Amino acid sequence: MLRENHASCGVCFLRARPDAGVNGVCMDNVWMAALLGLVEGLTEFLPVSSTGHLILVGDALGLYGSRVATFEIVIQFGAILAVLLLYWGRFWGLLRSRPHRAFSGLRGIALLMVTTLPGALLGLAASSCIKSLFSPSCVMVSLGVGALCMLLAEWWVARHQPARAHAPSGLDELTFRQALGVGCFQCLALWPGFSRSAATIMGGMLLGLRRELAAEYSFIAAVPLIVGAAGYDLLKSLPLFSLADLPFFAVGTALAFVSAVAAIKTFIRLLGRVTLRPFALYRLLLIVPVYWFLVR
Repeated sequence: MLRENHASCGVCFLRARPDAGVNGVCMDNVWMAALLGLVEGLTEFLPVSSTGHLILVGDALGLYGSRVATFEIVIQFGAILAVLLLYWGRFWGLLRSRPHRAFSGLRGIALLMVTTLPGALLGLAASSCIKSLFSPSCVMVSLGVGALCMLLAEWWVARHQPARAHAPSGLDELTFRQALGVGCFQCLALWPGFSRSAATIMGGMLLGLRRELAAEYSFIAAVPLIVGAAGYDLLKSLPLFSLADLPFFAVGTALAFVSAVAAIKTFIRLLGRVTLRPFALYRLLLIVPVYWFLVR
């Protein structure tokens, strides 16, 4: 994505380097697209904020503009494809009701709608305000606040562990109250850097779900929200792009898909042995280089 005076050049999709040729042709753009796709896939479903990381990486690389923002949103489709692949049985089950599976058919769709609506409505109502938060300084604060919330959630869950002996063991035991509660917590993710995954997993844990189940529902609930947001943004920004941009979208989306598959599988395995505390610590440590190199 170029500055406005280079916007007509369809060859250079990402911002050209100072030493680029007279055409603005930038030979490392595919590598930048691959890097952004890798960052997106690795962080989308971890409680560290993919949006925050993309903002920080983009700022460090000097990438900016509405086309960059749209690119970063659209490559989320790669991460969503990873969820559809890994949980295809659950999504296939939404197409028809199954007596032995409560999270299926119309009831399963209704649960996902209840979870999606709060964030979708608030996002539409406060879109202009949210866009003003897309900066390294706001992300830095959000990383810290989110980390502290994660530590508090783990502390609260540890104190109330005996009362959670009868926590739901699977998605089929999820209630509408819990689905709505997770959706309300998901609204926190509208603050760039907070992390949708962190918000929904914390919300699920505080509402009585086991950590692994909260993460699984977080992955599944991401699909309608991200597809809606990404699709809406792509339609609005479609005139900004040309066929010459397709290779960059393809590379970014493919890398997002592959890395998201690896991240989800690894994360689920880790949650069986660790809490959210290591991820909170990572967020707190990340604040230091963000402040030193991008904010001060």
